[in-house]
Amino acid sequence: MRGVWFRGLQGAAVAVGSIAVLAGSAWADEKPSYGPPARWVQVAEVPAPPEDDQAPSNQLLLNDNQSQHDNTGSAYYVRRVVKVLKPEGLQGGSRSVTWDPVRDKVTLHTLAIIRDGRRIDLLKQGQDVLVLRREKNLERAMLDGRMSATIQIKDLQVGDVVDWSYTQEHREALLDGRTNDFENMAWSGVAGRFRVRLLWPDGTPLTWRTTPGFPQPKLSKTGKINELMVDVASVKPPKTPIGAPARFQRLGALEATTYTGWADISRLMAPLYAKASELSADSSLRPEIAAIAAASADPKIRAFKALQLVEDKTRYLFLGMGDGGYKPASANETWARRFGDCKGKTVLLLAVLRELGVEAEPVLVSTTGGDGLEERLPSAALFNHVLVRARIAGRSYWLDGTRSGDVGDIDGLRPPPFRWALPLRANGAALEEIVQTPLGKPDTDGLIRIDASGGLDKPAPITMTTVIRGDAALSFARALRTAPRADIERGLKQSTSSTMSWVNIEKIDFDVSPNGEARITLGGTADLDWKMNDDLGVREFHIPGSGSGKVSAFPRREPGPNSDAPFMIAFPTYMAGVVEIVLPGKGEGFSVKGPNWTGVLASREVSKTAVIKDGVARFSESNRSLARELPFSQAEEANKTLRRLAGEPQIVRAPKGM
Repeated sequence: MRGVWFRGLQGAAVAVGSIAVLAGSAWADEKPSYGPPARWVQVAEVPAPPEDDQAPSNQLLLNDNQSQHDNTGSAYYVRRVVKVLKPEGLQGGSRSVTWDPVRDKVTLHTLAIIRDGRRIDLLKQGQDVLVLRREKNLERAMLDGRMSATIQIKDLQVGDVVDWSYTQEHREALLDGRTNDFENMAWSGVAGRFRVRLLWPDGTPLTWRTTPGFPQPKLSKTGKINELMVDVASVKPPKTPIGAPARFQRLGALEATTYTGWADISRLMAPLYAKASELSADSSLRPEIAAIAAASADPKIRAFKALQLVEDKTRYLFLGMGDGGYKPASANETWARRFGDCKGKTVLLLAVLRELGVEAEPVLVSTTGGDGLEERLPSAALFNHVLVRARIAGRSYWLDGTRSGDVGDIDGLRPPPFRWALPLRANGAALEEIVQTPLGKPDTDGLIRIDASGGLDKPAPITMTTVIRGDAALSFARALRTAPRADIERGLKQSTSSTMSWVNIEKIDFDVSPNGEARITLGGTADLDWKMNDDLGVREFHIPGSGSGKVSAFPRREPGPNSDAPFMIAFPTYMAGVVEIVLPGKGEGFSVKGPNWTGVLASREVSKTAVIKDGVARFSESNRSLARELPFSQAEEANKTLRRLAGEPQIVRAPKGM
């Protein structure tokens, strides 16, 4: 008992000492260090390959993730041991780690090949390590200043075991040392051993949660050090349910955080934006603001013109170097250099709106992880974008200065699809839902009118008109401003002829209205293929593409966690289209065949009709999403109806003898 007690006391001393070292470590390092893991790390033996008759080309033997957290930051120990089983696995013959030299410090411990029981060191104190400042997203106008250390593994052979480990220490001074941890079961096949180990001292407000499919952690305590441990052998990761919303696909994961709540993030970041949005008295931006104020006293008009000013007179460039990851450049600096990232454009817009008397605040959003954000543990790392929420007459308007070319008015701006926003306020704030509603007008509204009144065997004049709204229209308007009109015309003709080869395009016209709607009109002649239906003894024209039976159905899922999750529906969307055919002889004796169905199908309002009226055969279709999700229990019935409707052709039948 005494020996056990002594080892526990010794372990506590090592952990406390390591955390003390973490608090006082040197930072801002553009090169990795080399050496063994810290004393708090429990270095594992390399396990034997697990039994797996369907093992991938690179078999994971060990996935080891250990971390320690305190009120100043975190240290993350990562080790991966894989065995190359097939020649295809040789393509993974490099190892790399990326870090922020201002906030992170990286120590490389091991890179070795184990071959026939012999260990071959490849790290060699960094002799073959290539360290670069690699801007991976430079073509997307993003500079983050991150460093990358890469090693190409020489003489890698099938049967080799590759052992790779490093520690990354992280401190975020701007956020008062708050930190987080995310661990995921993300690998192929069976892993020989999977371990997650978290350490934190008393007084550090660390909370954690797991998602379905993650092994149950064990908690223990040695002295003042808390430990969370997951250590399992021969384990497969859970399979995500296909077609499910993002919150149901977060399987096999553990989250940990030292933030005490969403208000913690809001309160810590609010002063950064308040300070940066202060505008100097002699700013060259003030005449621009005065011009907006003189143009109208209406706060809606002022807010929209302020948005257009930021969109059109400053270009986008992400600046993540130094403190730029979280700290915005000042409004004065962003305006002076005429470029900025989402943070810089946000404070610039805030400064203008404040001078114009429009209530506004910055809000953090996640452009990719908004679904289910309210269920997750709070962390600043979950957000990757910031914009402005203006309040006018009790209504929220979401203004994103990184967009470009918005026209019309502020009421035409749609709420962004990010689901949740975190307002940045001095006293803190909770997450707020960004409410989206079904669209009132189609995003795509098409009309094809064919004049076949001259006879079945003659070329029929055709006019195709498409009205585009929303972001697609905005993109088209940008194309009109940046590309020669002849190039756009050529592209439209080519794309149309590739899908509608039965149409000979002779003229084309397109433009964007002041309210932002794009209209494209194509004219020419159509070669209608009236075929004889031998069973009925009449000629028919099938609308090309109809009745194919092709449909995007909801797939069946394998058993597993969240297998009964709802299916994701694109929302909000709305499309409508009409095909009209002017018939010979005012349509006398003609008939039509096609789906006539109206109702709610798969969380969409669907309408399909086929009629003849006043000598015109008319086929119409509209599809408007009403919700984001379809309950799992409704998927099979929805598939049946979708297949039936997709299999019904749209047909015009001529009278006998014609």
